[in-house]
Amino acid sequence: MIKVLIAKSGLDGHDRGAKIIVRALRDAGMEVTYTGIRQTPEMIVDTAMELNVNVIGLSTLSGAHLTLFPQIVEGIKKNKLDKIIILAGGIIPNEDKKELEKLGIKGIFGPGTPTNEIIKFIETQVNSS
Repeated sequence: MIKVLIAKSGLDGHDRGAKIIVRALRDAGMEVTYTGIRQTPEMIVDTAMELNVNVIGLSTLSGAHLTLFPQIVEGIKKNKLDKIIILAGGIIPNEDKKELEKLGIKGIFGPGTPTNEIIKFIETQVNSS
């Protein structure tokens, strides 16, 4: 079974989209844990390690993705969790996407992305790793 952690980092308190993704992934048969809002990068990395997840989905609407996401990626690398696939969703300007991809974020999904597209992407990434 694919194990997914959906996380909201920083002071971003808007989580409706994250909750929709959680439900869709669960309905697709994945084991999904949602951290809730206002998580630090360290809390997200610790939870991913504790749950032994395959995927971390980072949700952002606050604009802090270029500050917080690199800290999460660094924590994953530092703890030798390189097999974890990291995804991002929310409001991410096009000019920031290449920077996040360079960090190792495998997929970036904006508002309105069909949930079946995200599900297929996760299944493909996990099955090919």
